[in-house]
Amino acid sequence: MATEGQFEYESVLCVKPEVNVYRIPPRASNRAIRAADWKLDAPDWTGRMRVTARGKVAYVKLEDKISGELFAQAPVEEYPGIAVETVSDSSRYFVLRIQDDNALFNLYTSVFILVFQVGETGK
Repeated sequence: MATEGQFEYESVLCVKPEVNVYRIPPRASNRAIRAADWKLDAPDWTGRMRVTARGKVAYVKLEDKISGELFAQAPVEEYPGIAVETVSDSSRYFVLRIQDDNALFNLYTSVFILVFQVGETGK
């Protein structure tokens, strides 16, 4: 275990070469999130997803497929939790809560595995 000031290794747990991101309106009340309400035929962004781990925290990173430039990332300290949320009508779609330095916003991604089922990466 690394002490303060020591380097912690970052491990790559999973790579999905193509994921879609959808911008959807804020949730109105406590209603469950449904993928059927999204414009699934018109993603707002398409790129690569890498799930990495450093220490006890996993990071869901959305990156450009060609350049590898980071589009957004979600630190995941526990699952289920506020960083990754399932939708009520599909096991293929998840909500990522992205923390930005300037604002807090939500991105919705289409992924075809449960983020923490590392052994299922071949699906």
